[in-house]
Amino acid sequence: MSGPLTGVRVIELAHIMAGPVCGLMLADMGADVIKVERLPRGDGTRSFVPPEIGGESAAFMMLNRGKRSIALDLRSSDGVEIVRRLLSDADVVVENFRVGTMEKMGLGWDELRAQNPRLVYCQITGFGRTGPMADKGGFDLIAQGYAGLMSITGEGPGREPVKVGAPVTDITAGILAAYGVVSALFERERTGEGQLVDTSLFEAGITQTYWQSAIALASGHSPGPLGSAHPLAAPYQAFRTSDGWINVGASNQSTWLGLTRALAMPELAEEPHFIDNAGRMEHLDQLLEVLAGRFEQETTDEWLSRLAAERVPAGPIASVGEMLEHPQTVARKMVVETDHPTAGRVRSLGSAVKMSGTGEGPLAGGAPSPAPLLGQHTREVLRDVGVNDQRVDALVTRGVLVSSAPRTAP
Repeated sequence: MSGPLTGVRVIELAHIMAGPVCGLMLADMGADVIKVERLPRGDGTRSFVPPEIGGESAAFMMLNRGKRSIALDLRSSDGVEIVRRLLSDADVVVENFRVGTMEKMGLGWDELRAQNPRLVYCQITGFGRTGPMADKGGFDLIAQGYAGLMSITGEGPGREPVKVGAPVTDITAGILAAYGVVSALFERERTGEGQLVDTSLFEAGITQTYWQSAIALASGHSPGPLGSAHPLAAPYQAFRTSDGWINVGASNQSTWLGLTRALAMPELAEEPHFIDNAGRMEHLDQLLEVLAGRFEQETTDEWLSRLAAERVPAGPIASVGEMLEHPQTVARKMVVETDHPTAGRVRSLGSAVKMSGTGEGPLAGGAPSPAPLLGQHTREVLRDVGVNDQRVDALVTRGVLVSSAPRTAP
């Protein structure tokens, strides 16, 4: 697979989600991502079943396509030495252990920088390398609470806190880490030296609060949950129709006026309380009462047609299954297929970034390689760094390595 990161070798010492998301982003850009999995069971998502396909975890296959797997015992000195060997000429290492774990193995930033000054070392933790909470582990649910996300998510004031449905801090931390890695690689082209990239689930959650933090910093007031509504513009939320729900985004004056025409309620455009966005926000309860009663009078499809005619942003509320089958999802190649050695034909999410220089490569939605079996590439990866098959055989016998691929001539 070609891409802008072709030729970049990434060692992924990461598990579950944030680190593997980062590795997935880099693999989609063409990097050779070698996933180092800890024995005996490998990445924890291998046990996230159901659902499974052909005995393989669907969750693991979603996050780890396009990577190669080497499986070893990180508790052994031989296992650590193999990782050190892999890192001696790697471009990037991504890890999401607790702060201090890599240092205990002799694989911390200072040690690896001395061995390989060009290495970009990316660390994803729960709360970052510094500060009073640096030693705490990272979990999406906990990070969402600390980051304020659960205080702004839910049906409204006085209701119980609600987590964002997707593990948004894990995913965002992985994307931010990939952004940091690529930036560090770009700077390395100028300086010849790698550097430490440090991000966390906590900070990833904070980046999701731009609008709410703007309100709090400007007013001293912390906004609360608004259901599907927007904290700064109205009407911009979901409304019940006669047969379902619809999202309406009349967030500026032009679309507001278009909405009044689509509703066949031109008098709303002249109502003093609703004359501008400030008025609509101040009298939001009154506005929603009027709009809710009107939207319930017709079907979702009827409203979508009316709103489209007036160029008012609107859309249905799709299920995940409906989203995956939508013609726009298909057109953007956001679902890709791979041929897995045991699970057969597997569908997973494609890359959200398309680049003109990749032709029909992975970023254009072509077929990347499937997620690896545990230790599937142990032999070929170690051959690349000068470890012969006899040495691999000996380490496999001792339980230091697992190689799921048969031994073949190089």
